[in-house]
Amino acid sequence: MHIPSRRSDRSRRSRGAVRGAPAVVLAAVLFTAGGVAVPQVAAASDGQAGAASEPAGELAEGLTGVLADATITLGGADYPNPLRLQDGMAVDGPESWEYVRREELLADFREHVYGQSLPFPAEQTFDVSTSDTGDVVRKTVTIGVTGPEGSGSFDLRLFVPQTDGQPRGTFLMIDHRGSVGDDPGRSSSYAPVSTITDAGYAFAVIDANDLAPDDSGSYRDGVIDLFHPSGQDLPDDAGRAISAWAWGASRAMDYLETDPDIDPSTVGVIGHSRSGKASLWAGAQDTRFAAVITNNSGSTGAKLARRGDGGVGAETVARINSSFPHWFPQTYREYNDNESALPVDQHELMALVAPRRLVVGSATDDANADPEGEFLAYVGAARAYELYGLGDTGLSSAAWRPETDRAFRGPAMSYHLRSGGHGLTGADWDHYLEGDLFSRGTGATGL
Repeated sequence: MHIPSRRSDRSRRSRGAVRGAPAVVLAAVLFTAGGVAVPQVAAASDGQAGAASEPAGELAEGLTGVLADATITLGGADYPNPLRLQDGMAVDGPESWEYVRREELLADFREHVYGQSLPFPAEQTFDVSTSDTGDVVRKTVTIGVTGPEGSGSFDLRLFVPQTDGQPRGTFLMIDHRGSVGDDPGRSSSYAPVSTITDAGYAFAVIDANDLAPDDSGSYRDGVIDLFHPSGQDLPDDAGRAISAWAWGASRAMDYLETDPDIDPSTVGVIGHSRSGKASLWAGAQDTRFAAVITNNSGSTGAKLARRGDGGVGAETVARINSSFPHWFPQTYREYNDNESALPVDQHELMALVAPRRLVVGSATDDANADPEGEFLAYVGAARAYELYGLGDTGLSSAAWRPETDRAFRGPAMSYHLRSGGHGLTGADWDHYLEGDLFSRGTGATGL
């Protein structure tokens, strides 16, 4: 796989991450959330967790605490308690969340839902072409990656508004529609490039199909077969397309960390529908993303799995595995019509974003995605944010259904229920752009 870069007179080439980089580095760092300094896991640039570190093991051994309830109640039904450790004890603060519970949840989601992620490339390169287009600098970055089975590449398109300083932040979109070209003036309600840059934000996009074609017969043809022998079946627990798209977002983040025009501490990953599943999985794993936006992502995205069809004919685990057999690993099929056996549910995936910004967008007429199930998962995720004093969801009530077409904003969590059907629209973008997505104050001024 090779996508040629579009060069200009200002083309440059740079090297990315070093060969043989470790899968993860766990370090205690201070992160200011809601005015409180708390320790947080600093993920390596692959955005993936490995075995528990020595500090994590010591912390787990030292936990005494109290027993935690096995379940919590959401919408009148029982769901797994995100703050219950596997030994039955309660998460007693940010440290045990970051170093123990977070790793437990990630391991369960990898084993049972999304599959094992691709490893960090043995080598990674960035080939950057730059051109000025009026008020916007356009860059096309060909990201080269090398695995044990070969080398390939995919493109990142980046649009940076020409301002005195750095942009207010950067939206990194996982785009499964292939709808973003090279013209920063070409916009749509789905990807309003000019609206985003006019608001002072940078916009970056990767094409999901370059990473893993959205087809059950060819999904391995992108990056997956760089790491798995093409003539052999994938392991049952290996990640498929959704996992590869999320992995690609982390590789794009590797580049954004090197771009002098971008502040890497203000990058948010965004996706809609199937890409919204990938953006949520990317943000759950990779703590470098300051904000995680999942729009109308439904089953195996923002929707609670145990709700089944939610009484509205929503997509279930069985239906999604049948309709899109290339999205998730074989191990996920064990939960077809058996969601109650899952050790995790999607409110716990959202909780993994804590204490960073979580943004969930639903739509009133999007029955397939079960907007009530998305809303309840959002409410359930607040328990992790409470560990940091950030449990305010911004909602006027935790009961369905909230006021339509209003952005509910807490200091680190945001939700809106848009009127209408399935889609990423200008109305959604209005909510994402009008607040300060990357603020982490104690007030509810940020989106």
